[in-house]
Amino acid sequence: MATGRTHRPATRSRGIPEATVARLPLYLRALTALSERSVPTVSSEELATAAGVNSAKLRKDFSYLGSYGTRGVGYDVEYLVYQISRELGLTQDWPVVIVGIGNLGAALANYGGFASRGFRVAALIDADPAMAGKLVAGIAVQHTDELEKIIDDNGVSIGVIATPAGAAQQVCDRLVAAGITSILNFAPTVLSVPEGVDVRKVDLSIELQILAFHEQRKAGEEATPPERETAGTGEPGVATTPKPSAAASHRPAAGGSGGTGGHSGDGNRQGPDGDVPAVMPA
Repeated sequence: MATGRTHRPATRSRGIPEATVARLPLYLRALTALSERSVPTVSSEELATAAGVNSAKLRKDFSYLGSYGTRGVGYDVEYLVYQISRELGLTQDWPVVIVGIGNLGAALANYGGFASRGFRVAALIDADPAMAGKLVAGIAVQHTDELEKIIDDNGVSIGVIATPAGAAQQVCDRLVAAGITSILNFAPTVLSVPEGVDVRKVDLSIELQILAFHEQRKAGEEATPPERETAGTGEPGVATTPKPSAAASHRPAAGGSGGTGGHSGDGNRQGPDGDVPAVMPA
């Protein structure tokens, strides 16, 4: 298989939006699951539900790939798997180096999903001399002094940074200087890179903070009763007494005299609403 240095995916040159590119792996994951169950075709609605997007957006995304499906039949699952894999560059080998072999780096090295998607962990690198030579996921850890040589020897173009935040920028600079053009950053810091270098950031603590925000919001909604609208105001929490109408304020008491006119209500001279007018006509 070709290495990542000699073949670059052409997604940007074909004008595929970044938002669409970000959704392609979601479609591929859903399609792979269907393929493993030997499902031959899938409708846009079914695939959209499995990928967590709406069907109109899915059809728009697939139009960038030149795939429109067949009315009444849907999309060919195997062909879409191939088409998206090709667009993402997964039909070739991508050697990857992981720098920083602490708990997170070791977990990444042991993750089996990389190899199944075309990402071969070519080397594990750490600054701690005590780590050199130790086997992690069957790969011997090498010291950072050898970083540039490792990248050149393996034709690596993708680097994974799993170091502490304080060391991440220096590692990033060395990776870029050695020819790395794509970086997956797990360090809790923002990296500065030159134009032409792509960085994807994964910060688990930020994701947890966002979830905490939503949990707090849900808890607050459950604890706070809905505001009650007080009659006569249209506003919550303001108690008022409805004001009587102008006509009602001038009505005579039952059996008594009227206001200014001094006439008693005889039942024959009523206003349009059946009420005794405030001033009876002469």
